[in-house]
Amino acid sequence: MMVKPYLCTPNMYNMNIRKTTIALFLLSSTAVGAQPKEGGISADVLRILEETQAFTTSDKALSNAIAVNSIDELAKNHRKQGAVDTYFNVETPAQSIHNQKHSGRCWMFSGLNVLRSKFALRHKDSLRVEFSHDYLFFYDQLEKSNLFLQGVIETAKKPIDDMRVQFFFRHPINDGGTFCGVADLAEKYGLVPMSVQPETYSADNTSRMAKILSSKLREYGLELRRMVADGKSAKAIQVRKVEMLKTVYRILTMTLGEPVKSFQYAFKNEKGKTVTPVKTYTPQQFFKATVGEALNGTFIMAMNDPRHPYYKTYEVEYDRHTYDGHNWKYINLPMEDIANMAIASLKDSTKLYTSYDVGKQFDRKRGYLDIDNYDYGTLFGTSFPMNKADRIATFDSGSTHAMTLTAVDLDADGKPLKWKVENSWGSDSGQNGCVIMTNKWFNEYMFRLVVDKKYVPQNILQIEQMKPVMLPPEDPLFQHEE
Repeated sequence: MMVKPYLCTPNMYNMNIRKTTIALFLLSSTAVGAQPKEGGISADVLRILEETQAFTTSDKALSNAIAVNSIDELAKNHRKQGAVDTYFNVETPAQSIHNQKHSGRCWMFSGLNVLRSKFALRHKDSLRVEFSHDYLFFYDQLEKSNLFLQGVIETAKKPIDDMRVQFFFRHPINDGGTFCGVADLAEKYGLVPMSVQPETYSADNTSRMAKILSSKLREYGLELRRMVADGKSAKAIQVRKVEMLKTVYRILTMTLGEPVKSFQYAFKNEKGKTVTPVKTYTPQQFFKATVGEALNGTFIMAMNDPRHPYYKTYEVEYDRHTYDGHNWKYINLPMEDIANMAIASLKDSTKLYTSYDVGKQFDRKRGYLDIDNYDYGTLFGTSFPMNKADRIATFDSGSTHAMTLTAVDLDADGKPLKWKVENSWGSDSGQNGCVIMTNKWFNEYMFRLVVDKKYVPQNILQIEQMKPVMLPPEDPLFQHEE
């Protein structure tokens, strides 16, 4: 509810002050008589807090400045405001920058960035391709709806307040994800060109569609739980689930468009000139023509999570896009190993799917990430000493945004100085659609890496074969990328 401003004359102001003083006196008298619960803010504690707020002249000036200015603008480190160094001695070929707009599909944009760059690399840039995000997103939402409904069925005998049941009902569907989703969805449903199935309003702006689908899925979830409680047969429950998915499919068709089944297409080069004959494709045929092979099994997923032992394999329960797909399974590695694999890939002109906590120390205007961009501690007279493990454990930091790693600048000893990624916020953001980060920032706020197995050392490949330690989906690090 919006509160209207209180307008008054000077005389009315003095009258209000007297009334307020009397009211505060009565309240304080009541507070003194009351016995606050231990651990609460008592009158003595409040007095201590108030007595420590004796502002100096400088404090008052800062308070006035903060009251009418952006905290980021005031905390900005002036010494870091010079021109951003855009030189990189290891850089993959540039490609067009896409825009996820008001959606959480960064995982899909980054994943498809990698696939289209590999296609161009195989053809020595004589052919280019742009994949439809809308097409794959349709099946992502359909599959996630089924994953929710099936999960509700399988946990239906648990109480409604069970942690796993609440996991499903709290977020029945979302538009976030990981590279596992790109691999599973593209292999199952194929790919189509962007020109064949362009974005719709709801693809660019997913919030309202997600709320509508979530409400419907929760309703259906309760119905399925009741069917299980009433002893309905497994077959009857599955038949009803398919009927529910018909409604989901209809909503998706109306918001994202009906998925393309076949289409005609001719490939173009980097200058936009058509260089191949027009041919008819199905999405699966187009996947084979552009990607060429199954994705699953060709890459490893690495994570840097200092809370857990390194050189072990972990798997996140229910962190997948399709019921019959792959959970996020990764090898936990020190940042040095992750950096070495990334460098090997970039030296071979191969881009990588990566993810970060991009909200930390991000100068959006310059497209620059550095741990010293903003000095919040000095501004407020405190410090922020938590390390990476502590930030993850307390939900202060986690993997929130996927971007495509494209370049690294190495010193004379081959050690990284800075990195560059293709972002999915449009070509007019940051450094022509890209973001540059120092290696110090990279070490603190980079989390996930997907790398082709040919760039992975043998000892790490062997770790992938280990039985994974299963982790719960509620873990603070495994929030879906947006």
